[in-house]
Amino acid sequence: MSGEDDPRQNLLIAALPATEWERWRSDLEPVDMPLGMVLYESGMRMTHVYFPTSAIASLLYQLEDGASAEVAVVGFEGVVGISLFMGGVSTTSRAVVQSSGRGYRLRAHVLMQEFNRAGPLLHLLLRYTQALLTQMSQTAVCNRHHTLDQQLCRWLLLSLDRLRSSELVMTQELIANMLGVRREGVTEAAGHLQRAGLIRYRRGHITVLDRPGIEHRVCECYRVVRSEYDRLLPPVVAT
Repeated sequence: MSGEDDPRQNLLIAALPATEWERWRSDLEPVDMPLGMVLYESGMRMTHVYFPTSAIASLLYQLEDGASAEVAVVGFEGVVGISLFMGGVSTTSRAVVQSSGRGYRLRAHVLMQEFNRAGPLLHLLLRYTQALLTQMSQTAVCNRHHTLDQQLCRWLLLSLDRLRSSELVMTQELIANMLGVRREGVTEAAGHLQRAGLIRYRRGHITVLDRPGIEHRVCECYRVVRSEYDRLLPPVVAT
């Protein structure tokens, strides 16, 4: 199995002990995850969970008038579909691919069989869920109390943490939808970062030129989220 096709590029799968990995490996289905692909809709019964390896999924809450705002992002560090093993089967949010790539999916009943063994996987997924909830709550705080410049920096850094590249393919309109703000605000905030020499933005491609500069500019929300992921999900075998 080549590195490009290895499910263990996803850190949760990589953290599985050997016995769990051997039970799972034949059930993991490779999937292409193109930009805009909907992994699940609000209220939809989930049939699979998704483990991105090179794609990023955005968890969004959509209002009745069609407006939406991002509540969390998931990349190769995590799994999309926590409601399945938390007992909800469905959720009020929707999951959409925000950065194209690949991943693996696992059928719901296979995941639940493993989860109900109450072994290492259960503890690993619960720790991941705690980290994801931290990201969700910190996103709410950030959107209420911090400037759009800071929110954009947080979003860029969280996305970069989930990519093996310094470039994101993302239009300003999509970023505005993710952050729940007007496109003009994103244009202005991106312009500030570009003039400061931190990013280069061209035709839907954002290249980060100075990550330390963005980290210096971002609010504390990014560091809170990053620290919680590092604390709860060290890159070691789950025990």
